[in-house]
Amino acid sequence: MTTSRILLLLTAHTYRADAFLAAGKRLGIEIVTAVHTPKTLADNLGITLGLDYDDVETAVTTITEFAQTHPLNAILAVDDSGTLLAAKAADALNLPHNNPAAALAARNKLVMRTMLQAGGVRVPQFRRFALTDDPGEIATQVPFPCVVKPLTLSGSRGVIRANDSQELTAAIARLRRMLLKLSPDPDQPFLVEAYIPGVEVALEGMLDNGTLHLLALFDKPDPLVGPFFEETIYVTPSRLPDAVQQAILETTMKSAQALGLRTGPVHAELRVNEQGAWLVEVAGRSIGGLCSQTLRFGVDASLEELILRQAAGMGLGDTQRQNSASGVMMIPIPEGGLLRGVSGVAEAEAVDLIEGVEITAPLHNTVTPLPEGESYLGFIFARGETAVAVETALRTAHEKLHFDITPIILLN
Repeated sequence: MTTSRILLLLTAHTYRADAFLAAGKRLGIEIVTAVHTPKTLADNLGITLGLDYDDVETAVTTITEFAQTHPLNAILAVDDSGTLLAAKAADALNLPHNNPAAALAARNKLVMRTMLQAGGVRVPQFRRFALTDDPGEIATQVPFPCVVKPLTLSGSRGVIRANDSQELTAAIARLRRMLLKLSPDPDQPFLVEAYIPGVEVALEGMLDNGTLHLLALFDKPDPLVGPFFEETIYVTPSRLPDAVQQAILETTMKSAQALGLRTGPVHAELRVNEQGAWLVEVAGRSIGGLCSQTLRFGVDASLEELILRQAAGMGLGDTQRQNSASGVMMIPIPEGGLLRGVSGVAEAEAVDLIEGVEITAPLHNTVTPLPEGESYLGFIFARGETAVAVETALRTAHEKLHFDITPIILLN
């Protein structure tokens, strides 16, 4: 029997590689890896391919040349940065894939908003501006409260709520400093959109020939009202009424159709209020960080196994989530500075229903909170009979943890 071979597109800082490699080993699928890093560094680290994801055409050529001697069954992007490359490379090799235009839309908030609106999906009022535009003039053209957003950053990075013109001016100035550190272009675009009140949820699903299979619906019990939007607790199953959950599923399906997503994992963020479900973000990739560890399907399959099964042409398998409630806390960074030490991990792990605590932030390194930051201190995992019990366990365990962070004083 010929072994399936799947190319996994990773970033240097992803948490997900081990889970996919373990799933591939369990399924008998060969996993080869590509990382967004220079080829010379990739060679030294034993990575199969070092690619520049921003130079898509060159990267596609490298992948297609590799596939001539190492035939591929699928190309999967683990993080947002690789979704467009995965779609274009799979297209070049006639492998199952999402339309590259759909992959681009799922990465760019302006393109996404425009396509969703055209597809009849409920989205907030939005407008594109540039960093060179006058904040005072912008304030006359947007509703309050509003939210300032970069077009391509993920994980709520750079997302800031403003309640009036003064806060809007400060938010734009802060976003400008962030974006200019990433690119010297002074005319970079950004969005300002109406703030959506309501509760927020996350949906994890799989698209199979355009049909969305719900894997899990997560409640986010902490209020995400700004000024920043740091996600902390995810708990499933959702405690929302069945009719509301159905509306969320239908809105996500309609959103995927509007973007042209047809196959593979889908991770969506939505808000729900008296007007219905509003699409905040939808991406053609699975849930980030270590959050997938909360999910088990069928007998004991991981989310990564479902994704690899579909990609290898083995079918989705059993997508029924196991009955127990489960949840994860993405441990927030309370302040910026140098992480000197962590205590209380053993005490947190001893809390009833806690399955594990993983501190992922390396000691003696700088940690940065939102909106400039892009990571967490770690993850806490819990499993129990009810979502309420799981949420309580996560909060109790978090209270046991203490982080020694020394502020960094910058001298002029």
